[in-house]
Amino acid sequence: MANLADKIERYLKDMLGQTAEGFVVLQRGTLAHIFSCAPSQINYVLTTRFTVERGYLVESRRGGGGYLRIVRLGLDTEGNFRRVMSELIGDELTPDRCRHIIAHLEEEEILTERECALLRSVMAENTLALFAAHPQRLRAALLKEVLTTICRDDLNPDE
Repeated sequence: MANLADKIERYLKDMLGQTAEGFVVLQRGTLAHIFSCAPSQINYVLTTRFTVERGYLVESRRGGGGYLRIVRLGLDTEGNFRRVMSELIGDELTPDRCRHIIAHLEEEEILTERECALLRSVMAENTLALFAAHPQRLRAALLKEVLTTICRDDLNPDE
């Protein structure tokens, strides 16, 4: 059986999946009431499972009129994808952050399961550490190059 954090995550993802706007606006207290938990449990789920690496942006305002706005990042080939990922990756990329980004690319069906498996093997710490003095820099450069290639309009087979 799923734990409480899993249930909250699934609930929020289901809500996002049902909206055409690509975002939902909620009250932290309302969510805490629905799941009979403390608001800190909602915060935990938001900070660990709704991160930019995983394709979400969370805006929050506390207080009486406070709200949570969860935005699903549109990872498309229109330039937004490249900009978001470039800002996200930076000059260095840890193995953990890299795995989260690859998992999101697979979840969004931007990459196939096989492509993600290939990327995970190439980006693995034990692979890059053998050949690079700065594996986190190399990992960032490689992933940026892959994502740039994905965004090329002239390579899009659907057009």
